[in-house]
Amino acid sequence: MEQTQHDRPRRRWLTSGDRLIHLFPVPAVAVYTLFVVYPIFAAFTYSLFDWKGLVMGRFNFFGNFRTLFTQEPFNRMFRNAFSHNLFYFAVELVVQNVVAFVLAYIIFRKVKGAQFFKIAYFLPRLLSIIIVGFMWKLILNPNMGVLNVLLNKIGLSSWTHAWLGEPATALPAVALVNCWFGIGFFMLILLAGLQSISPEVLEAARLDGSRGLGYIVSVILPMMFQPLVIVAVMTFLQAFEAFELVFAMQGSLGEPYYSTDLLAVFFYRTAFGSNAGDTGNLGVGSAVAVVMFFIIATISGLFMAFVNRRQAE
Repeated sequence: MEQTQHDRPRRRWLTSGDRLIHLFPVPAVAVYTLFVVYPIFAAFTYSLFDWKGLVMGRFNFFGNFRTLFTQEPFNRMFRNAFSHNLFYFAVELVVQNVVAFVLAYIIFRKVKGAQFFKIAYFLPRLLSIIIVGFMWKLILNPNMGVLNVLLNKIGLSSWTHAWLGEPATALPAVALVNCWFGIGFFMLILLAGLQSISPEVLEAARLDGSRGLGYIVSVILPMMFQPLVIVAVMTFLQAFEAFELVFAMQGSLGEPYYSTDLLAVFFYRTAFGSNAGDTGNLGVGSAVAVVMFFIIATISGLFMAFVNRRQAE
């Protein structure tokens, strides 16, 4: 069809409108670049230089990484914090996600009180993680904390502990508090996964006689592969980025005796010093940040590659 003179200005107007639409993401990209891309690039750069306080010194190539992995106390503290991150991840993966799935399944089956569970377990997520940390620090206080008082009241005095003051119980206590904080969020993700399963498939499985735990393991879980992988990846990210809760409950030293030290806390203490009088080493601290970036990026990439491979099959 031949283009009329009336159509030409309209096409020019639409073209300029399309160009304007393409400018809409620019503010978001600028904010992302400033607060995500630039800090990553800066950490890479800082890790390659010597530092005297906040003054950049000479270029030392991978000297800070060599210091991190070969010199005391950096190498010992890195291994210690890394092992704690793995424990933190394992506790969250098992405790947090199993409880989140049970609650999601209860809501999905519309058991009595389901809506109450949905609201009650998501409420902690609305609180600041710093407030959660200080609140649980009071609850776990060995002398006047609610938990020990309750155990004494019901005759379980032998179970009382200085939960955050003993190396054996401090890290599990902090990890379980983080589970309590995160259960509601992961419950919603898993509930969305349950609701995406075709009702016809579930009804067919019931007609075939599938019931109870076997029904969940052989029918429900295989059809929730993608939500479960997403939950696993997000749990991993949450565990290896954990900082605020430990800092609020146990300080920058990961007390007691570094028993709650995580990589993010170790990075903070190494880069900026601690309240024990340690001076920071920004170069080695940046090296810790870069190593954390590669750990998180590598494991997340492997997870996503696994998901893509399963979807392709």
